Amino acid sequence: MKAFVQGAAECRCLGELHVGREPCTCATRDQPRRAGVVTAVLVEVLPNDAAAGDSSATSGANTRDPKEVTRQAPTALLRIAEVDETDAERRAGLRATQATEYNAEVLSQRYGRQPLKVVSRTWQIASTLGSFAFSLLLDRQQGQIQKNMQKRAADLRVRLTKLGPTFVKVGQGLSTRPDLCPPEYLEQLAELQDALPTFPDMEAFECIEKELGMPLESVYSEITAAPIAAASLGQVYKARLRSTGQEVAVKVQRPGIEEAVGLDFYLVRILASFVDSYVDIITSSVVGLLDEFASRVYQELNYVQEARNAKRFKALYGDRRDVLVPDMYWDYTSKKVLTMEWVEGVKLSEQQIIEEQGLNILQLVDTGIQCSLRQLLEHGFFHADPHPGNLLATPDGRLAFLDFGMMSETPESARFAIIGHVVHLVNRDYDAMARDYYALDFLSPDVDVSPIVPALQSFFDDVLTATVSELNFKRIVDGLGSVLYQFPFNVPPYYALILRSLTVLEGLALYTDPNFKVLAASYPYFAKRLLTDPNPYLRNALIELLFKDGSFRWNRLENLLKQGQKDADYQAKDVMQPVLQLLLAPEADELQQLVEREVVRVTEAMIVGTAIQGISSIPPAVRALLPPVNASTKDQAAMLMLREQVLRVWGLLQSSRGFDPAMLQPLVQVLLQPQARAMGGRVAESVTRRLAARTLQQLLRPPSLPATAKL
Repeated sequence: MKAFVQGAAECRCLGELHVGREPCTCATRDQPRRAGVVTAVLVEVLPNDAAAGDSSATSGANTRDPKEVTRQAPTALLRIAEVDETDAERRAGLRATQATEYNAEVLSQRYGRQPLKVVSRTWQIASTLGSFAFSLLLDRQQGQIQKNMQKRAADLRVRLTKLGPTFVKVGQGLSTRPDLCPPEYLEQLAELQDALPTFPDMEAFECIEKELGMPLESVYSEITAAPIAAASLGQVYKARLRSTGQEVAVKVQRPGIEEAVGLDFYLVRILASFVDSYVDIITSSVVGLLDEFASRVYQELNYVQEARNAKRFKALYGDRRDVLVPDMYWDYTSKKVLTMEWVEGVKLSEQQIIEEQGLNILQLVDTGIQCSLRQLLEHGFFHADPHPGNLLATPDGRLAFLDFGMMSETPESARFAIIGHVVHLVNRDYDAMARDYYALDFLSPDVDVSPIVPALQSFFDDVLTATVSELNFKRIVDGLGSVLYQFPFNVPPYYALILRSLTVLEGLALYTDPNFKVLAASYPYFAKRLLTDPNPYLRNALIELLFKDGSFRWNRLENLLKQGQKDADYQAKDVMQPVLQLLLAPEADELQQLVEREVVRVTEAMIVGTAIQGISSIPPAVRALLPPVNASTKDQAAMLMLREQVLRVWGLLQSSRGFDPAMLQPLVQVLLQPQARAMGGRVAESVTRRLAARTLQQLLRPPSLPATAKL
């Protein structure tokens, strides 16, 4: 093998050549690398025949053509690259048949027979975190909390790193929460994303060969001499495939990681069982939440499953132009080795570098929120670990998702219930909000929700001001949490992961804008779904939003249209037909009566309002010759206001993306249905009657009488 330097790097020994697989030993080898700069010492891996003594093959390594590399690749590997992807995925699955799944009983039996190991690890955790807590207590007593903040933050990062992957993951979650941690802690914990200690490169390369069943030089023509990033469960190398010349990222699992996390989960589960048994203030099952998290972590230990997750994620969400999901290379993937497309980018938390590239951090976060909403509420398959190390800003402004080990799913019933819950929150319909907890599986159907309603009302009446979109998501979560603790709620594990996903994105945005509101960024998506989704549950939620006490709220429809237009997937053609189909359904008799009454009111307002405006535009001298309008000023104002609202709504539809007069043709077809024709006849009859009554009153009312008629 022969080394050469590509791009910028920070290792001071890059002037030297590291021959073979010998790891770098310079003083800066294990120092944290500056974010946004890739250490790219590529080691060219020569085929066996070239390495055996063909001196011409080792010359000109710096300028070797990737196409030439492909031509020299073994014929068998070229055939592998041409095999159908499904077969390649199947072969990868066979390499991961021994993958272990999380099983609490198995762990209990295993470590129940290893008391010395259990006691040793327990002492290590207790002493490491206990001494840190003691230091904080001393700082508080001596009034030096602020003075020692930076020192304690660095100390905590080191301690979490020493405790291993389980605790590193905890620190990674905290690193994106400025609402929970001071800036000094955020800065230190952020280094846990990619500045973890590495394990020897020789072990990593041997793992690759063992897992893939072929020599390293048969797989990669180049690979970095040292990892370019170290994560909690593995470390990543940059390489080039010998078969195609494609640049790839190669993730290799840490040795002994399964044993380490298994012991930690065994110990933490004992603590969780104690909490469930003796701590009454926590009503949710802590053991259940832990088991869910542990099962996700164990899934992360199977890199074939991670590749399958990435494939599914790309199929569902990779169609967005502002989202990038890397491709997986199945023939070079196994339980402990994952080979995927290389993605150039900067961590989403590195705002200065992002801004220097001319990119907008809030726009990228908004992309993450919109994509997350699709994950949570459309398909239900979502990325449950979106920390900054897994979200990259690419040079072309796309948001790249990485690391698909920890995924989760939202049940279909819960997806619609969450949207309905937002609608009920907007309407301050606390009775309906309380009933939503049945559909969300928070409450057993036999639990009476009536005592919960006053608690919801007490909280939200205090925090709701102008609109729900002004609320901070974290504040709502905390408020709901205080309500949940008072009642027999059992929060499903998927819900905790949803909260983590959204609070992480909000936390990233708060770095740039302390006033950022994730609900404000989310509301366009909710508006679009309510306006366009034909699902009966959401149609009913829309009706609840638009009708109140038998009256249609045009201001709500206008606001929904304004918000919906902000969503990238909103199309005007998707709005009207589903609504009309529902309104004309045979089972919608009560709703049809409300709609019929509103159509009569609108038609009358359009005719009368247009007449009033026409009269107002006549010169005063001519207007004096006409008979006075016998209607109250309030009545006239109401007619004009309703007319203006309807015209504004129509204007919003016309200005929407995808509006085309031809889109009205399907609506005409709907209106030609028997139910619609019958409704149209009744509307025409009612409007004619009301206009005739107005005309008669106009003719018969003496001019001297006060114009107070309200018809």
